[in-house]
Amino acid sequence: MAFMRSPEQPHEYDVADRVEVFCDHDDKEKERVRGWVKGVVAQVDGKLVAVQFRMNIYLTEGWMVPDRILWFPNNSKDIRPIKRAAKKKV
Repeated sequence: MAFMRSPEQPHEYDVADRVEVFCDHDDKEKERVRGWVKGVVAQVDGKLVAVQFRMNIYLTEGWMVPDRILWFPNNSKDIRPIKRAAKKKV
Protein backbone atom coordinates (compact mmCIF):
# COMPACT_ATOMS: atom_id res chain seq x y z
CA MET A 1 0.00 0.00 0.00
CA ALA A 2 1.50 3.35 -1.03
CA PHE A 3 1.17 6.46 1.15
CA MET A 4 1.69 10.07 0.19
CA ARG A 5 3.36 10.59 3.57
CA SER A 6 4.12 8.51 6.61
CA PRO A 7 1.05 7.88 8.81
CA GLU A 8 3.24 8.36 11.90
CA GLN A 9 4.12 11.92 10.93
CA PRO A 10 4.37 14.02 14.12
CA HIS A 11 1.97 16.91 14.55
CA GLU A 12 3.38 20.39 14.34
CA TYR A 13 1.09 21.50 17.19
CA ASP A 14 0.16 19.89 20.49
CA VAL A 15 -2.79 20.50 22.81
CA ALA A 16 -2.20 23.57 25.04
CA ASP A 17 0.30 25.15 22.61
CA ARG A 18 -0.09 28.92 22.35
CA VAL A 19 -0.50 30.06 18.75
CA GLU A 20 -1.44 33.11 16.69
CA VAL A 21 -4.18 32.92 14.08
CA PHE A 22 -5.02 35.32 11.24
CA CYS A 23 -8.81 35.82 11.40
CA ASP A 24 -11.64 38.30 11.97
CA HIS A 25 -12.03 39.17 15.66
CA ASP A 26 -13.01 41.92 18.11
CA ASP A 27 -10.21 44.22 19.25
CA LYS A 28 -9.98 45.95 22.65
CA GLU A 29 -12.48 48.63 21.58
CA LYS A 30 -14.97 45.90 20.51
CA GLU A 31 -14.43 46.81 16.84
CA ARG A 32 -14.28 43.99 14.30
CA VAL A 33 -10.83 43.74 12.69
CA ARG A 34 -8.87 41.22 10.62
CA GLY A 35 -5.46 40.35 11.94
CA TRP A 36 -3.37 38.10 14.15
CA VAL A 37 -4.88 37.06 17.49
CA LYS A 38 -3.55 34.73 20.20
CA GLY A 39 -5.25 31.45 21.02
CA VAL A 40 -4.63 28.02 22.53
CA VAL A 41 -4.65 24.69 20.67
CA ALA A 42 -7.64 22.76 22.00
CA GLN A 43 -7.47 19.63 19.82
CA VAL A 44 -5.19 18.10 17.18
CA ASP A 45 -5.88 15.22 14.82
CA GLY A 46 -4.29 13.90 11.64
CA LYS A 47 -5.53 16.73 9.43
CA LEU A 48 -6.89 19.58 11.58
CA VAL A 49 -5.96 21.83 14.50
CA ALA A 50 -8.66 23.39 16.73
CA VAL A 51 -7.77 26.75 18.30
CA GLN A 52 -9.81 28.31 21.11
CA PHE A 53 -9.90 32.05 21.81
CA ARG A 54 -10.92 34.30 24.72
CA MET A 55 -12.54 36.92 22.49
CA ASN A 56 -15.24 36.87 19.84
CA ILE A 57 -14.10 35.58 16.47
CA TYR A 58 -15.90 35.52 13.14
CA LEU A 59 -16.11 33.35 10.03
CA THR A 60 -15.33 34.93 6.67
CA GLU A 61 -19.09 35.10 5.95
CA GLY A 62 -19.50 37.38 8.97
CA TRP A 63 -21.03 34.93 11.43
CA MET A 64 -19.73 35.01 15.01
CA VAL A 65 -18.40 31.63 16.20
CA PRO A 66 -20.40 30.85 19.39
CA ASP A 67 -17.89 28.45 21.00
CA ARG A 68 -14.87 30.59 20.02
CA ILE A 69 -13.12 27.62 18.38
CA LEU A 70 -11.78 27.67 14.80
CA TRP A 71 -10.46 24.65 12.92
CA PHE A 72 -7.47 24.89 10.59
CA PRO A 73 -5.59 22.40 8.40
CA ASN A 74 -2.26 21.38 9.96
CA ASN A 75 -0.37 23.14 7.16
CA SER A 76 -2.44 26.36 7.10
CA LYS A 77 -0.60 29.64 6.54
CA ASP A 78 -3.11 31.37 8.86
CA ILE A 79 -1.77 29.73 12.03
CA ARG A 80 1.70 30.06 13.55
CA PRO A 81 3.32 29.24 16.89
CA ILE A 82 4.03 32.07 19.29
CA LYS A 83 7.72 32.57 19.74
CA ARG A 84 8.66 32.81 23.39
CA ALA A 85 11.02 35.56 24.45
CA ALA A 86 14.26 34.29 25.93
CA LYS A 87 14.53 34.87 29.67
CA LYS A 88 17.46 36.99 30.78
CA LYS A 89 19.69 35.55 33.48
CA VAL A 90 20.34 37.92 36.36
